[in-house]
Amino acid sequence: MKALFIGGTGTISTAISALCVQQGWELYLLNRGNRSAFVPEGAHVITADMGDEAAVQEKLAGMTFDVVAEFIAFTRPQVERDVRLFAGKTKQYFFISSASAYQKPLASPVITESTPLANPFWQYSRDKIDCEDCLMQHYRQSGFPVTIIRPSHTYGDTSVPLAVRGSKGSFSVVERIRQGKKVIVPGDGTSLWTLTHNTDFAKAFCGLMGNVHAIGETYQIMSDESLTWNQVYQAIGTALGVKPNLVHIASETLAAANADLVGELIGDKANSVVFDNTKIKRAVPGFVAGVRFDQGVRRTLDYLYAHPELQVPDPEFDAWTDAVIRQYETMMLGLPKLHA
Repeated sequence: MKALFIGGTGTISTAISALCVQQGWELYLLNRGNRSAFVPEGAHVITADMGDEAAVQEKLAGMTFDVVAEFIAFTRPQVERDVRLFAGKTKQYFFISSASAYQKPLASPVITESTPLANPFWQYSRDKIDCEDCLMQHYRQSGFPVTIIRPSHTYGDTSVPLAVRGSKGSFSVVERIRQGKKVIVPGDGTSLWTLTHNTDFAKAFCGLMGNVHAIGETYQIMSDESLTWNQVYQAIGTALGVKPNLVHIASETLAAANADLVGELIGDKANSVVFDNTKIKRAVPGFVAGVRFDQGVRRTLDYLYAHPELQVPDPEFDAWTDAVIRQYETMMLGLPKLHA
């Protein structure tokens, strides 16, 4: 069996690539070659930029695949390009969408693949919805063999999952926790969130590869474990050997202070999510996410502190965090008291 992964070295796809090779797939990774350290032994690398359609078409001339998986498409023009490139050249095409596409706010607390898609707060999510619509239209009209995957918050060795972080990654916040500095948690920290280790995600994904019953279908893949954000940060602190110093601030307040958080919080992480994984378990018998977050985050932190290149400081985000907390705490002290 022969597969082509577009990308193949990201947080989600690195684990899938490794498992595919272990399972005996003839695997090709098409990317720009910037993350060669994450290419599993035995995989073939095709160095190309997907933005150059003509060059990609030339490099793939005469090649056909049992599976093509697209990990780095985010807009309709990108998936339209893929339809042009791979129609008639693959038996199955995977598109990685996002669980953030589900309606906000939710009408029902339990999310299934049938939950409506609508996110007025985040353009990223709306673009993913548009991609899904485009691909399903091609499936209905011409039989393009799409399978849509909706991950939730998936993490691996290189980044600690957090509710609020800066543009340079998780290390700055992790260091604040380790050093006993105050860190921001949105809301009161009791909303539920789902975190999935990429090795668990890979087991379900690989179980769908080559599965004729998955054509034209959509699957959400994530752990059954639901944690509050307080529990997430406490697990990180425990792994670091400290008690995290949490400051709870309303998501709307944080979004007002940082426009990047409108989508990421109001349109995603501030919402409680509980997923019904019946469909993926029916499609991949025996699938279960076996890595608890407290176990997975220890592995991530060990990897992070063993790789200095990942320890990227973020002084701008640190300064913003300190300023927001300082102003918030000052405001709290100044609130008028009723029946003091």
